[in-house]
This record gives sequence, structure tokens and C-alpha cells, in this order.
Amino acid sequence: MNHGLRRIALALGLACGAGPVLAACPPEGQTRDSLLVLRNAKWAIDNVARREALALGLVDCLADPDPALRDEVGFEALQHWMRAGELSPATVKRIGDQLLRRVMPATVAADARGVVAPFAALTLAEVARVDRLTPLYGAAERDAFVIAAASYLAGVRDYRGFDAKDGWRHGVAHGADWAMQLSLNTALDKAQLDRLLAAIAVQVLPPGEHSYIYGEGQRLMAPVFYIAKRGLHDSAFWTIWLSRIVSMATPGEGRAFTAASLARMHNAREFIWPLYASVQETPDATQRERLLPGLKAAVRALP
Repeated sequence: MNHGLRRIALALGLACGAGPVLAACPPEGQTRDSLLVLRNAKWAIDNVARREALALGLVDCLADPDPALRDEVGFEALQHWMRAGELSPATVKRIGDQLLRRVMPATVAADARGVVAPFAALTLAEVARVDRLTPLYGAAERDAFVIAAASYLAGVRDYRGFDAKDGWRHGVAHGADWAMQLSLNTALDKAQLDRLLAAIAVQVLPPGEHSYIYGEGQRLMAPVFYIAKRGLHDSAFWTIWLSRIVSMATPGEGRAFTAASLARMHNAREFIWPLYASVQETPDATQRERLLPGLKAAVRALP
């Protein structure tokens, strides 16, 4: 394990080198049908101890091959309870610690199906939201959390989005959601936001000939919008940052188009245009002044 990942593991109390141990899903005492019934009942469980025990049991459903158990049950239940404030901070933190193991590179590499890390990242976005509203982490733990989010997002190389058999993977979009929730947290400093921006820049223009078709650009632009709103980066910074993306996305005068260069231009547009529209529509005049010069230049420069 390299020093950066060791720092994450130690700060969050994880066992170095240990992968996640997955239990059965559905959890003990439940069936697929009983969980879907509970979903139809809007996840209403009055008994606090029973609700928290089930929440911890549903963590393993986030890695289930069945997309209904993974998405409609595991994620929806945990998101609902976290957003409703129906899980204790200790339980949310325990869920987060379990899921952080699943975005470590060794776990990602071992998951041929490619569903474990993306749904861990999506749920970690909800943990980040709780931490933003009711702090769970100390400064060192939160820094490790930011490092984990940036490392996961920058490291995604499985660009599968949706298929009828396996449902969603969507690793880039889910990593961007995690980054967005972190970007809204005023406890993050400029260096931490810069780490997120570097990871986002990696995925705006993924390697090879892959073209985004599942809204990844819109999801990637959201944390950039909110990072800019923090006001820790000036207009000159954003103009340079955006110009680098455009420069990497265009083949250059006299160079022939290739499948890879066309994909880069497509992916740059999928990011730049939603960001441009969002900034144009914001009522925040300072936000427009901060971002529009660079965005207008980027729009003009993209073929």
C-alpha cells in the first residue's frame, strides 16, 4: 500500500490491506420480497434499534449483483434514512468506514462485475452530506475522506454506465456525486478543493476513445460549480483551468481527427456546456463574474 492510501487507512481506522468482508444480502431475517415491501412503505421502521441494525445489514446489498437489491433497496434505504436524520452519527460513520474499504484500489481491481465501488461511492456521497450538516469527522479524518474521494474518482477506469441485466455502475458519476457533497462542505480548505478539482479534470476527458452518454459531464460539472461558489479561486484561476481542458480536448491546427480526439471533444462539450448554462442561469452575479470569462473562451475554442 502506498503512503497516500496508508494515510487514508490509518486516519479512518481501516485495516491496511484488508478487503471488505461481504455478508449475505438480504440480511438475516429479511427476504428480497420483504425488503421491497418495506420500500413501498417508504422505509418506515419506528423501532430505532431495528432500523439501525437493518441499515448496517443493508450495506452488503450495495454490492449485490441484483440491481434491485443494490439500487432500489440498499442505496435507497440508506439514502432515505440518512437524509431523514433517522440514523445515529455513530451508525452513519460506521457505514462510511465499511464503504471506504470498497473504493480502495485492491477491492476495485478484484471486482470483475464492477458494481461494488460505484455504489460504495454513491452512498459515501450521502455520508459526506451528513458530515456536512452534522459533522462526523475530525479534521484529519475528513482530510483522509477527501483523499479517498479524489483517489477513487481519478482512478475510475470502468466506464460502463447502464445495462438491462446488471443495472447501473456509473463509477464516474457516482464519484462526482461524492465530490459534489464534499464541495458543499465549508470545512474543506482550498488545498482539499484543489485535490477534488484535479480528480475531476482527469475524468472530464477519460483516456482512449470512450464517449460519455449517461450524463457524466453534468455530474462532473456540479462539484466544479460549487467549488467556484466558495470563492477561494479567482476568475484568472478558472480561465486557466478551463483552458487546459479545452487545450487537451482539441486536436490542434493541421492535425487529423481520430476516434480518440473526437471523443475528447464530445466529452469536453458534455462538461463545458452544462457548466456554462448553470452559470448563466445563476442569480449569483459574483459567480457569473468568476466563471463566465473562462467559460465563454472555452465555448468559443471548442470546435
